[in-house]
Amino acid sequence: MIREPAAILQEYWGFSDFRGSQESIIETILAGSDVLALLPTGGGKSVCYQIPALSKEGICIVISPLIALIHDQVDNLKSKGIKALALTGGMSFEEVSDLLDNCLYGNYKFLYLSPERLQQEFVQERISHMPVNLVAIDEAHCISQWGNDFRPAYLECAVLRDLHPEAPIIALTATATTKVANDIVENLRLCHLETFKDSFSRENISYKVLIQEDKQYHLKQLCKATVNSGIVYVRSRKSTEALCAYLNKQGISSAYFHGGISKGEKKKKLEQWLSNEKKIMVATNAFGMGVDKPDVSLVVHYQIPDSIENYFQESGRAGRNGDRALAVLLTNENDELQVKRQFLQVLPDLPFIKMLYKKLNNYFQIPYGSHSMETLQFHFNEFCDIYGFNTIKAYNGLRILDQNSVIALSQAFSRNTKLQFLASKDQLFTYLDNNQQLAAAVQVILRTYGGIFDFETKINMYLLSKKTGMSEEALHLLLQQLHKDEIVDYQAQHNDLEITFLVPREDDLTINAFSRNVQDYVETKTSNVASILAYIKNRKLCRNRQLLLYFGEKTETNCGKCDVCESKIRKPGNHYQEISEAILAQLKRNNKSSKVLITEIPFESTKILETLQLLLEDRKIAINSQNQYKLI
Repeated sequence: MIREPAAILQEYWGFSDFRGSQESIIETILAGSDVLALLPTGGGKSVCYQIPALSKEGICIVISPLIALIHDQVDNLKSKGIKALALTGGMSFEEVSDLLDNCLYGNYKFLYLSPERLQQEFVQERISHMPVNLVAIDEAHCISQWGNDFRPAYLECAVLRDLHPEAPIIALTATATTKVANDIVENLRLCHLETFKDSFSRENISYKVLIQEDKQYHLKQLCKATVNSGIVYVRSRKSTEALCAYLNKQGISSAYFHGGISKGEKKKKLEQWLSNEKKIMVATNAFGMGVDKPDVSLVVHYQIPDSIENYFQESGRAGRNGDRALAVLLTNENDELQVKRQFLQVLPDLPFIKMLYKKLNNYFQIPYGSHSMETLQFHFNEFCDIYGFNTIKAYNGLRILDQNSVIALSQAFSRNTKLQFLASKDQLFTYLDNNQQLAAAVQVILRTYGGIFDFETKINMYLLSKKTGMSEEALHLLLQQLHKDEIVDYQAQHNDLEITFLVPREDDLTINAFSRNVQDYVETKTSNVASILAYIKNRKLCRNRQLLLYFGEKTETNCGKCDVCESKIRKPGNHYQEISEAILAQLKRNNKSSKVLITEIPFESTKILETLQLLLEDRKIAINSQNQYKLI
């Protein structure tokens, strides 16, 4: 018996009406058809599979890419009294087996797992016996090599079609171009398909690209002016900590978030931000997916992101409550060179991949025509040093070999050895006077890593070993001594890769088998960077229209709120000059709030507010601690 979707929506979510295409999507699934749902960030994608799954007998299998996102969804369902569980990392075989038994016999409605977990044969075997009523592939753009978050394991999701051919499949994403959408349909073997695409337009968000030499100052102004909470995106872990420290010094309550902090720290920082104890979260793009905070009124990209997809998805975390919000990309002349250096110069092309593969086999002394299925310890930094490889480019190349099943690469490399000096410089000098045998090595560390007194810093033990002339083991013992004496905080972790060769060595022949994939990878990344740079430079077309056009959505309506649209306000006939002169004249007398200025200046309130925003951006005025405008 099928339960009425509207009744389920009211019972568990407390809403009386569906949004956008939600109801049509649910009806299509209940009719047994596959669905491709292209819905904007914050568009209520999870409801589209959760309600049809609850409407029918059986269990829904949900594939999701992030553990944090999985836990968030499962916790939300449990809080509603809905039986859901997740298969995540760190579980023993017995734990996983018990949970799969619960799915079979415990009347559970949802099983969440990662695509990597789905690849396990015993998981597939157990799923084949479950009464599956629906398969949901979340963040489905990860299945496409043209997508911004390509995950090779997603290509195996089609196995669910073989295990349960009668169960409909819904693929959901908020960032799919036409090429990516076609890949999703083909790879998942969707049939009897209906595609639903709600407008990606977020009318309450003002998109702005601001070119500012002093980005820190402008960031401070934006964060002070924002009404509610905000997110500042940067590209490095060190930048999150540095900018967070800067904002806190400016009296703006901030926290930082990146993949290198502990699980406990992440939870604490997230709770502080969600509860508004901290106003601003400075984060890498590891932050945000699965976090539902409706009152974010500001999202700032402090550096150029690597693709429009990432920029659009991250900006879309603003204004989920429907209130007006601001999405700002802060940039300057140096940023374009920086983004090309970071994303394009480290792209491994086909000749590089072939050379890397040969050197890898030589390093492990694997003869032509053979391979070892043993898991081998791989000292990555030593390998790069011996053959003169750029470490980032080499690691990207290894990932391509991993994605194409030439090697299996462990993730140990993502764990880092970290160091921070806790003692003051005076205390350190006194300590070294009494421990002179340590002085030379400590001086090398201080010369190699700037800011190591202020921030927790990733260190390269192999590099330091070469510079100091000490073995890595001796260096490790030295740092342990400094840690014991409370001079430093030293977190030593295994930093080697583990690698398994999966196919016999055939050098160029091995690589030629997937050469097209390598070329596509380079073209995709190059195209992504070109697209975001073109977006930044295009100052003729409304930002909202540019973004929608990128995702295949055409509109002739300008948003009226972006920097491109606002630049037209400054033109003769729009009274910008008159209003700005009137505002500046009023502020010469004393500081005033926007409410006071609106009563004293004889123009429409909306035009006065727009002009105030432009004057803020032009750094002619600022906002004080009483939320009054003042001259700079």
